[in-house]
Amino acid sequence: MSVEIALRRARVRYGPLEALHGLDLALPAGTVTVLLGRNGSGRTTALRALAGTVPLSAGSVVWRGTDVTRLPAHERARRGLCFVPGLRAVYATLTVAENLDLAAPGRRDAALAAYPELARLLGHRAGTLSGGERRMLALTRALLSPARVVLVDEASLGMSPAVASRTYALLAALARPPGAAAVVLAEQRVPTGLPPGSLAYELSRGALATAGELVPGSRPPPRSGPGRPERPSDPAA
Repeated sequence: MSVEIALRRARVRYGPLEALHGLDLALPAGTVTVLLGRNGSGRTTALRALAGTVPLSAGSVVWRGTDVTRLPAHERARRGLCFVPGLRAVYATLTVAENLDLAAPGRRDAALAAYPELARLLGHRAGTLSGGERRMLALTRALLSPARVVLVDEASLGMSPAVASRTYALLAALARPPGAAAVVLAEQRVPTGLPPGSLAYELSRGALATAGELVPGSRPPPRSGPGRPERPSDPAA
């Protein structure tokens, strides 16, 4: 698969601290890619850089061969990028029903089919939900939007194992035709049940440590090149 979106020598600073140190990531369409790393590794910052919610101090974001580094986050969203952050991903003062109607107008039934647990909570304010319930509500936006790029930070945070397993299956389905989205997950560990051909980038202190195709039951393979796995072709290079 060709690369959908990429970071090119990306650097991000938070005040005097540099969170990404010239990071290269190539994220192919029709594929689930996992950004792995401990807290402070840069995986969340990498998602934010792709989404445009933090500016780059150097480097670029390239989407289908076009430099979108200066494109604001709302314009990236209009072009088909969906970002589900780990925090503040729902409107806490609105009800579950109102959140669903904003995320996917006219598709409430589809949202409840994905997460039937939300049906009894439609009248509750989102701020009163448990952590796992808030994640389900937030993820309906990614599951129901016609996005070409889906970025999710810690998808299963607070979920039971059964709901987490369902969540990763639903996200993996977004990478299959006809949508064939680039699905990018930031996680501390490799989720179970990812489809064959999924990729992993392991980050450490804002730099790439390893990259390659995931093998079920194994750690990410050794780094195979300058910031990208060997498999995807990369027209944006």
